[in-house]
Amino acid sequence: MAYIPRLKAEYKERVATALKEEFGYSNVMEIPKLQKIVLSRGVGAAVADKKLIDYALEELTTITGQKAVATISKKDVASFKLRKGMPIGVKVTLRGDRMFEFLDRFVTVALPRVRDFQGIKATGFDGRGNYNLGITEQIIFPEINIDKVNKISGMDITFVTSAQTDKEAKSLLGELGLPFKKD
Repeated sequence: MAYIPRLKAEYKERVATALKEEFGYSNVMEIPKLQKIVLSRGVGAAVADKKLIDYALEELTTITGQKAVATISKKDVASFKLRKGMPIGVKVTLRGDRMFEFLDRFVTVALPRVRDFQGIKATGFDGRGNYNLGITEQIIFPEINIDKVNKISGMDITFVTSAQTDKEAKSLLGELGLPFKKD
């Protein structure tokens, strides 16, 4: 039998029906889905030291289990000594089973390791059903060996959903396990 991630099975069994009841969808295709998760990290100091991009690529690849890619600058910025085409950050886009596996590890293992964790803010929605979240330290992920970290830095995580409104997206992500702060 083929392997199905825990959260993917839970979405099909419980989350979809809960959302259908809450919002009164008449068609199964109207129910919002999580489409992709994008992890990105800006490495501004990479202008001076090219090795920092390699470290960031290695860390994101280790965290997600999928090869990360370097992002390059689109234009020259003289005040930052930045040239067009220089690597300035890294990103990885997760879809399908890897996306559900990462979300499961993120909610159950990584977020509880955040110091003084009270829940995540519900202010990161963009008005179109997508949610952005900033992580201040990459060492909350258990895959990262703290002895090999050369510099503690954060990253941005974007949850892209098919939801039309922020309320639908918050309900979807809340059902999938993201611990939003209580109002």
